[in-house]
Amino acid sequence: MNIFEALRESHELQREILAQLVKTSGDTSERAKLFKQIKLELSAHERAEERHFYIPIMTDNNGIEPSRHGIAEHHEIDEIIELLDETDPSSPAWLSYAKNLQEKVLHHLEEEEHKFFQMAGKILSEKDKESLSKPYLKDYQQALAE
Repeated sequence: MNIFEALRESHELQREILAQLVKTSGDTSERAKLFKQIKLELSAHERAEERHFYIPIMTDNNGIEPSRHGIAEHHEIDEIIELLDETDPSSPAWLSYAKNLQEKVLHHLEEEEHKFFQMAGKILSEKDKESLSKPYLKDYQQALAE
């Protein structure tokens, strides 16, 4: 498995959880479970991706700006998560914020998969593409377990 395949697996999981989350209503155990799941998934993914994908890309001049953009979007996603944490799950605003989170994450994933991955594919060697997946997956799994 290369780094792109590893990242896409997590991306698919994020899409699935968010699709389920925005279908929930009220202060239910399902909403709480899915919110906890997406928070953990996004946090683990961001941490491992920044360390084992963005940082290696930033060693190339062409990778600096796109990596910064991706990291900035991670920060925006984190801010929406904080807003959701601070909002009563039974309030109508909660679902609005959850939909905003879904929109922001989907935008980020699309941009990453259709622009960033192509640019990164030109920067990383075939060996790098294969070798980066192992530390990424290890870090990602560790973050999920914390």
